[in-house]
Amino acid sequence: MSDLDEEIRELVSLPSFYHATASPDGERVALYYDVTGRNELHLIDVESGERERVSDGEVPRNARWHVEWAADGTEIYFHLDADGDEQNDLYAIGLDGGVEPVVEMAGQVALMDVGEGGETLLVGSTVDGQMNVYGHDLSSGETTKLTDYERAAGSAVLSPDGERIAYATNETDSYENQDVYVADADGSDPRNLAIGETGAESSPTEFSPDGERLLLSDNTDDLSRAGIYDLATDEVDWFGDLEYDESPVGFLDEDRILVHRVREAMVVPVVYDTGSGEGRELDLPDGVSTFPGAGSTALAGDRLLVSHTTPTRRPELLAYDLATDEREVLLEAEYGPFSAREFADAEYFEFDSHDGLEIGAILYDSGERPSPLIVNPHGGPRAADYRSFDLYSQVLLARGYSVLQVNYRGSTGRGREFVELLYGDWGGDEQADVAAGVRHVLGSKEWLDADCVAVFGGSYGGYSAFMQMLQYPELYAAGVGWIGVTDLGDMFENTMPHFRTELLEKQLGTPEENPDLYDERSPVNLVESLSAPLLIVHGVNDRRVPISQARLLREALTDAGYEEGPETDFEYVELGEEGHASSDIDQKIRTFEILLDFLDRRL
Repeated sequence: MSDLDEEIRELVSLPSFYHATASPDGERVALYYDVTGRNELHLIDVESGERERVSDGEVPRNARWHVEWAADGTEIYFHLDADGDEQNDLYAIGLDGGVEPVVEMAGQVALMDVGEGGETLLVGSTVDGQMNVYGHDLSSGETTKLTDYERAAGSAVLSPDGERIAYATNETDSYENQDVYVADADGSDPRNLAIGETGAESSPTEFSPDGERLLLSDNTDDLSRAGIYDLATDEVDWFGDLEYDESPVGFLDEDRILVHRVREAMVVPVVYDTGSGEGRELDLPDGVSTFPGAGSTALAGDRLLVSHTTPTRRPELLAYDLATDEREVLLEAEYGPFSAREFADAEYFEFDSHDGLEIGAILYDSGERPSPLIVNPHGGPRAADYRSFDLYSQVLLARGYSVLQVNYRGSTGRGREFVELLYGDWGGDEQADVAAGVRHVLGSKEWLDADCVAVFGGSYGGYSAFMQMLQYPELYAAGVGWIGVTDLGDMFENTMPHFRTELLEKQLGTPEENPDLYDERSPVNLVESLSAPLLIVHGVNDRRVPISQARLLREALTDAGYEEGPETDFEYVELGEEGHASSDIDQKIRTFEILLDFLDRRL
């Protein structure tokens, strides 16, 4: 395996920040930042702009999980696991750097809400098998189970007075359904608010400051929208005109809510007046601009914490003044020896798939002539590619590869109906969408080299990479599947319980109900179609897509007579001390070394 050249190593090593969150008084911002070469917790003073590092190796190397302030602003909660296995425990770090455990249980622990009174935390935990909601009393150290459902319960929020909780789960026979419940703080007397129709998805976001209303989302009318539920009258005020998919972020105060609006692969932050219903988009350049989350956005002086990025501009952290529409940079993006002008911009376009369905896509032009092409399907599958800075794309572009990203059916941002087109059809029409996108750009961009096309994806994108290689071998000269699904039955048995029910069971049913689907759409059963070099990469500590997925594909290829090796049919790499991808700089460098070495040799 060859080392990265110095330019690409510098690009991969540029520092990044994650999970910025404002303190309760709005005067400081906590965030993960890897400017030292390792992920650490930092604090920014909003007034002075000064930044200080709080941790010294106590927080995880991989910044996957969020951080959140304690109610009194004296410490910050963070998730700690073992080498990326996501079997988190919850810890607190003081502003002086002192660290102590807060909630330790087997399985995965995820912080959902911090009570305003400072006495209670709501966490999700799989300690009893399925993900359910637990209350943790900080004074006594006791953790109590509040919900007990067969389907996962989550998105839990606590009322300001600590007397009620709201959460989402599903008790119906419709896999697609999700309802909002409100219960007493001890989990008793749960009440289904019956938002929308059965089969739609509703989720709570935050109680209003007075505790009498609940901000929530619902997609009964296809596109997701924000609503405020009056707990006394059982009436809902809805916001937006259903022109765009919108998701609520939180209350700014009693009179304003914050929402994210999706438009043509961009994310736009919106402030709604709860009285008039009028929405105001923040004045920011096109790209992806996001609020951190409920209770974590408001800064002192009617300013908002916003992260902003474009395809050519790395993320920067802003303080946005609602009175003047002016913005101040709290944390500038680091560019090292590069400039934003050197990065390739994204061309957003739409095309008709094989059955006439309109699909959105993003194309990056490397400038090479002719240019090899890397097809990069996103993970999720309930996710999407946006017009934001994409490190993987920019590294590939720097190496001379153009990049295509297809928001296939099942992607978010276009409503429930578009998402549900993938249900019961993994490895079907969504893979045809990706292939149609490849054919479209090869037919319309004469500068692309049709004989030099590869596919690379991670997670569900890894599944897509395998399926593209096996279902559309005529399109690809090589492929890379990273942390990808290969055997749907094994995935059902060995993934975490909430992924089993809320991903596989929800979208495919169970293996008992749909055995043919599970068999026919598993790459391990299609290996005879492989006709180009394939690289399989997987982290040994992955609990979302277990390492067994990679090992089963390796075994199936070997059993089918394919040879493993650097100059033969397929290559195989296991990544130690790593789970389902990593933001750690050294681990990213290792992944890019493996990826680029393979592509340069095989393409």
